[in-house]
Amino acid sequence: MSEWLQEILMLSVMAFALGMDAFSVGLGMGMFPLRGRQILKIGIVVGLFHVIMPLGGMVTGRFLSDTFGTVATYAGGGLLIILGIQMFIASFRKGEDSLIQPIGFGLIVYAFSVSLDSFSVGLTLGIYGAKTVLTIVCFGIAATLLTWAGLLVGKRVQGFLGSYGEALGGSILFAFGLKLILP
Repeated sequence: MSEWLQEILMLSVMAFALGMDAFSVGLGMGMFPLRGRQILKIGIVVGLFHVIMPLGGMVTGRFLSDTFGTVATYAGGGLLIILGIQMFIASFRKGEDSLIQPIGFGLIVYAFSVSLDSFSVGLTLGIYGAKTVLTIVCFGIAATLLTWAGLLVGKRVQGFLGSYGEALGGSILFAFGLKLILP
């Protein structure tokens, strides 16, 4: 197998693994009552963040040590825990809107939080000199597709769970945040 093909395969597997974060969190966010257009927009924004963050990481990786990657992981975990707690609490408030929803600023927070690990991986790939364009294309496509899949599955499950769907979604985000923070 050629070296170029091996790199594509390696980056695709890494992109899929990082995109699974977006899928998992998408399951939780899919518990919100979302329309198709919103799901499309969320997937695109998450995909764009999965392009921007590893690109920033790759550029930064040439200048910084591995310590920064650990800080980024903890920050992402903390954001997911905050989002999860907010969703869980909001599920018990009848007639009130959630403080953070996957629209507007909430969408930016969501996309940023699931993309921080891509920044960390970008740091490492920058140090090792991976092909930048190939990396960000793989990461962006995988994150977009897996976010859409997570949101659609979450939306389907939300219909079965009724008002408890948001509490489940918050629990998923909280657990995933803990997974990032705890060893």
